Formats: sequence, structure tokens, C-alpha cells
Amino acid sequence: MSPAPRPPAVRLDRLLANLGYGSRREIHALVRKGEVVLDGRSVSDAGARIGLTADMTERMTIQGVPVDPPAPLVLMMHKPAGVVCSHREPGRSVYELLPSRWRSRIPALSSVGRLDLDTTGLLLITDDGDFLHRVISPKSHAPKRYITRLAEPLVGTESEVFARGDLVLEGEDRPLAPARLEVLDPFTARLTLTEGRYHQVKRMFAAVGNHVTALHRDRIGALDLPPDLTPGAWRRLSPSQCAAVLLEAEDTPGLA
Repeated sequence: MSPAPRPPAVRLDRLLANLGYGSRREIHALVRKGEVVLDGRSVSDAGARIGLTADMTERMTIQGVPVDPPAPLVLMMHKPAGVVCSHREPGRSVYELLPSRWRSRIPALSSVGRLDLDTTGLLLITDDGDFLHRVISPKSHAPKRYITRLAEPLVGTESEVFARGDLVLEGEDRPLAPARLEVLDPFTARLTLTEGRYHQVKRMFAAVGNHVTALHRDRIGALDLPPDLTPGAWRRLSPSQCAAVLLEAEDTPGLA
């Protein structure tokens, strides 16, 4: 049996600087003060190369607190209303709901697609470019489910219109892929899409003469927004949860 591969080795000061703990000079100062502990012992050399293992958050502390997880990192957040998903848009952003040093992480964290300012619900945030592109790629058919609140009562034909796959939105010439609509009450519906066009849900209901007054995403792929994750809260995704995000429509309950 061949020996297990060694974990990649990185310089301690580079690792912690990339995690947002400060400049390399500041990292060296933390080490001199004995505030970086690895495997129960204070680190004495900020330039030492250490093995980057999956359990790093259990092996290392900074000033007595477990070190932040290194890349690749995937988070799910319950996005509240009133925050944007971009680093560049004006206003408060979802990144301000994370630890402030995470805004200095390398590679940078980015949202996996966007939710509008007034839209709430499940948002993924990652520094894993491959995962991000697999989720948002047009070739990925991972369904996304939204709960919509409408200004006018549903008339009863919307499910058929959305399911046919021939609806063309204003300003476009390519029809939408079929979508599943489940009526919850006369003013509320659950809509599952396999695309992610600009303001798609709002434009779909506008196309059938209605107006979305509230929009909430509660599922991506087979990953549901946990009921105990409150607005503004976030948590790290496990590998199995990341895999659930990428399940395609035929593998996902609710969209056949």
C-alpha cells in the first residue's frame, strides 16, 4: 500500500496574511508574542512551512481563537432584505455580515450569483472559483426555488404558461426553459427555475400581468435553507452540502 500523500506545505505568514489576519509584518508580531499556537505549542518562526490539512481550524489558534478555515471555503447565508451582493454596488453588502478580516482574504470571497436588494433567502458565498462557475454556468441545470408574494391573485393559467417552455420575456428572443409553479394560496406561489436570467422571477410574473411584492429563495439544487438560519446569519457548507447544490433537475425533488 502506498503511503498517504503529504498535505501541501505553506509558509505560516503567507497563510495567515491570505486569511486576512494582517500584513506579514503584523503576523510576525503575533508570532513573537506567542499568540499563534499550532498543535498545542506556540509557533516560534513565522516563516515556517506547515502542512495545510483539512482540520487546520482544530489544530491552530490565533489569540486563543480557532483559525479561520482556509480556502476553498463555501458559505450559505440567509440574506436579509436591504443588502447587496456586490463588492462594488453602493449600500451595505452581504460581506459586511461576515468577519471584517474576511474582506482581505486571498482569494477573495464572491457571491454565487446575486439576489436583488429586496430579495431574501439562500445565498452562497465562496472563494472557490471552480465551484462558483459550476453553479452559475448555463450548462448547470441545478434548480433554484423561490417563494413569491404577488400583488394580484393568481388566475390559474400561470402554471401551464411557465411549464410550456415557450415564454419569451420582454426584450429577449430566446424562450425560457420550463419552470414549475406550485400555488400556495391565491397570492403566494413557489417557483422553481433551472436558469438565472436577470430579474427572471419578477419578469416572468410581469409577463402574465402580475407584480412580485416579495421574493424569497429557499432552495438551490437539493440544498434547503435551514429553518434555524436566521436573516443575516451564515454557516460553512460541508462537502456533501456542496454536492447537493450541484444536483440537476432530474435528480431534485419537485422539478421533473
